[in-house]
Amino acid sequence: MKLYYSPGACSLSPHIVLHESGLKFEAIAAPTKTHKLPDGTDYYTINPLGYVPLLELDSGERLREGPAIVQYIADQVPDKHLAPANGTMARYRLQEWLTFIGTELHKGFSPLFTPGMPDEAKQMVKGRLLQRLTWIDSELAGKQYLMGDAFCVADAYLFVVSNWTKPTGIDISGLANLGAFRARVAARPAVQAAMKAEGLM
Repeated sequence: MKLYYSPGACSLSPHIVLHESGLKFEAIAAPTKTHKLPDGTDYYTINPLGYVPLLELDSGERLREGPAIVQYIADQVPDKHLAPANGTMARYRLQEWLTFIGTELHKGFSPLFTPGMPDEAKQMVKGRLLQRLTWIDSELAGKQYLMGDAFCVADAYLFVVSNWTKPTGIDISGLANLGAFRARVAARPAVQAAMKAEGLM
């Protein structure tokens, strides 16, 4: 398998999950600014949408969208318990979290990375994101991870997206449960391996 990623982008989530899975893969940098691969290939020839992540399977099939990719990876290694079994209520809870993180947080950050976005609009966006993160903080009360005591693919996604609070100036220092969660995830060997591979440590 090949994972196309851009350092620190949302593709860090499947990068972490691949390390957690123990599956063999090749990570290929596809910087979102240049869209040029290390060998000079135009990334748009691989993903016409130009964004990351993209997972290329050994069959040549390509899978886009982080939440789909992390569930695919988890399902290849059911013994690792990175996602509950398909068809269970727990799996729908996982999809609920992945959808929330993707739509309410991930996409919520987009305006803060958009050049020329007025400061007034950025402040409104920051307020809304802090509101969502505060709710997550309450959901993490008494839990190690989003789904309980076991790490799952949604935890990787939340960790990556919540990393963006620092460069965008959103103060989450008052969110103790989220802070403890972030420290717990950051300490995982797979997380450290993925971050090191992307030059983030």
